[in-house]
Amino acid sequence: MSWDDENATFKVVVNHEEQYSIWPAYKSKIPGGWREAGKEGTKAECLAYIEEHWTDMRPLSLRKAMDGDSATTTTAA
Repeated sequence: MSWDDENATFKVVVNHEEQYSIWPAYKSKIPGGWREAGKEGTKAECLAYIEEHWTDMRPLSLRKAMDGDSATTTTAA
């Protein structure tokens, strides 16, 4: 299996910061800190899924921090 093999099957995985990646489906163990996102297919299909679902590239912790800042600013006005 090669990462460049367009016929290989991959899984979409996501980490605790809601960042997406792909992982070869034949490898039964997903790396620590990652979980399956529920999509399996060719590399192109998985990358299309990621493009559709990963619409905000900021890590979850940054989004939460920025949301907290805007809430503080809004309530202070």
